[in-house]
Amino acid sequence: MNTPIASDLSRRDFVRLSSLTAGAAALAAVGTPRSLGAVAGSDTIRIGIIGCGGRGSDAAKNALDSSPGVEVVAVADLFERQAVKARDRFKVSADKTFWGFDAYQKLLATDVNYVILATPPGFRPSHFAAAVAANKHIFIEKPVAVDPTGIRSVIATAKIASEKRLSVVAGTQRRHQASYIETMKRIHDGEMGELTGGQCYWNGDGIWFREKADWVAGFSDFEWQCWNWYHWDWLSGDHIVEQHIHNIDVMNWAFGGPPVKFYGMGGRQNRGNIPGNIWDHFSVEMDYANGARVSSSCRHAAKTATRIGERVVGTKGVAIPNNATITGEKNFKYVGPNVSPMVQEHADLIASIRSNTPVNEAVRVAESTLTAIGARIAAYTGREISWKWLMEGSKLDLFPQNPGPGPGIFGPVPIPGVTPLV
Repeated sequence: MNTPIASDLSRRDFVRLSSLTAGAAALAAVGTPRSLGAVAGSDTIRIGIIGCGGRGSDAAKNALDSSPGVEVVAVADLFERQAVKARDRFKVSADKTFWGFDAYQKLLATDVNYVILATPPGFRPSHFAAAVAANKHIFIEKPVAVDPTGIRSVIATAKIASEKRLSVVAGTQRRHQASYIETMKRIHDGEMGELTGGQCYWNGDGIWFREKADWVAGFSDFEWQCWNWYHWDWLSGDHIVEQHIHNIDVMNWAFGGPPVKFYGMGGRQNRGNIPGNIWDHFSVEMDYANGARVSSSCRHAAKTATRIGERVVGTKGVAIPNNATITGEKNFKYVGPNVSPMVQEHADLIASIRSNTPVNEAVRVAESTLTAIGARIAAYTGREISWKWLMEGSKLDLFPQNPGPGPGIFGPVPIPGVTPLV
């Protein structure tokens, strides 16, 4: 997939990226024998966490467990409570503990050389651009945006990261899991023949909701929505983007790229009076370039059967990647070691930094994020849409340009046939 040039970007993207491009050009003129954020093999990896909730703090612990010579030296979060909790957990100094809407900028101005981006997904494109501008190696949590505008920004920033020889690893951890890797090798080697279709699922229980406790009583509506970020599409992308991206990413991996077409449906039946505008179930068909059709389904509903995984069908067999099995002409079952992929992804990122062999997974995770976004848009609008339109035609831009305390963004619950295609 080609990286969009400036004329393909929205004005918002162009303004955000112009200063970064200038910096990259200056760097290219000078020449860089090593990555801008590179460290020698024995040097300490100094981690900064941007987004100190469960995912950000746990990712930092995964990084500490992955490799020697790693420490958390700075933390940043929108909320003081979260930043202080992470500060105490990782024994970070008070002068490198930041909170507020500009906390990420303060952290990026410190001497960290490895940042974890784990705020709500709507913030990800701007935080990624800022981290690359600050010459940091990056662990970027999935998903990386909530709309096509954000995806185009991420892809443009990814190009700059490559020019700067910065390493970027994404939180699609199955790509770093031995059992998945070995299963995919056999799929790509043709042991299942031509791929003809498949299914992927994230059908789970209900999700969390945070009531207005005393400590959030003084928040503006905008801040309270950020505290309950999962429940609004402009912050989370809806659960098809936030969680089901994992299984969708596996299907893209198997088929060698994203789908060319989407058609879907879904709705909101089981959420009762819980605030928010996200849905609780989706069912989407994704057509891939070779003519194969994949069925994607995801659901959040209490007291329902759970099914999370993938099934890939070929002319010579069927693979269940989450179980690391293939049945057919050549049966396979992975029985080797399986290091936690959530640890391994950090080990791989750190190894790339120390060996000065940069890796950059940003475009790949952007494509899988956009696949999930495309599935959501098709279902929200009731329209059949194409990958080409997502990349080149959609002007959807859900996230505010200048987030800060103030009025909330309380969009309507999407209704197929009513929600416009933007």
